[in-house]
Amino acid sequence: MRLRTLPQSLAGVSLGLLLATADYRVNPWVAFFTLLTAAFLQILSNTANELGDFQKGTDRLEDRKGPAYTLSQGLISEKGYKAMVMAYVVLSVASGLAMVWFSFGTFFSYGAIITLLLGFLAISGAVKYTLGRNPYGYKGYGDLNVFIYFGIVAVLGSYFVAAHEIPNWFLLLPAVSVGCLSAAVLNVNNIRDMESDALTRRTIPVRIGEKKAKIYHTALIAMGWISMTAYTFVRAFDWWHYMFAVTLPLFLVHLAKVWKNSGKALDPQLPFLVISNFLFSLLAGLGFVVFLI
Repeated sequence: MRLRTLPQSLAGVSLGLLLATADYRVNPWVAFFTLLTAAFLQILSNTANELGDFQKGTDRLEDRKGPAYTLSQGLISEKGYKAMVMAYVVLSVASGLAMVWFSFGTFFSYGAIITLLLGFLAISGAVKYTLGRNPYGYKGYGDLNVFIYFGIVAVLGSYFVAAHEIPNWFLLLPAVSVGCLSAAVLNVNNIRDMESDALTRRTIPVRIGEKKAKIYHTALIAMGWISMTAYTFVRAFDWWHYMFAVTLPLFLVHLAKVWKNSGKALDPQLPFLVISNFLFSLLAGLGFVVFLI
């Protein structure tokens, strides 16, 4: 299930729910099923990604720079693995339907239909990253997909499900922030795997080279910080709103390690950045909730 990536799926959703909590009264069941749905979608994406790579011969055990996976080790049959992927599709749908029901009390209102449509697109995006005849992950579009679903959809979508409205355009700033930081997670993964990916994929690091990919990585993290700082500045000046600033040393350490290392030596930076992003998002949201107490 690649559980070390799971906090990343919860980062944007947690931020959206906390920002909604600061502005409205949020139904606890809506928050619970929103978080659960995000977790199931992340696991679905991870398992579908492994299946797609295995079927295309790009997840060979001898090429792995990160942890070896189930199929490549022969620990489960392809048929059994497909059944597991379908199980996570069902769990994602069931949890998503519960989220919509507790939020809107119906599946047929304007807000419910929008949310259901986004859910369908999220499931489709999770599955088609490496599965199917035309997987977009093999063409270098993974960063854009991650930016949209882990950032824009996660933050604005969770806010909308909790509050039933998007009150102003300023909320786009934290969504962009999480989107950039989420894309950075995929980018460091792709920098690590450049050597093996060059045979079958056209990821951004493969296209532009390692040095430029690291510049791009630095820019993504910088933009994430700039966007969240801009949103906080627009909303208020109280120092509580800047609680996320305490995570800055984590990002500086991460960038130093990324610029210093290559290949397999970059693998520890993937979970490190995931945890850093989660803490950043959690504290950014809590800064607005704590201010109200």
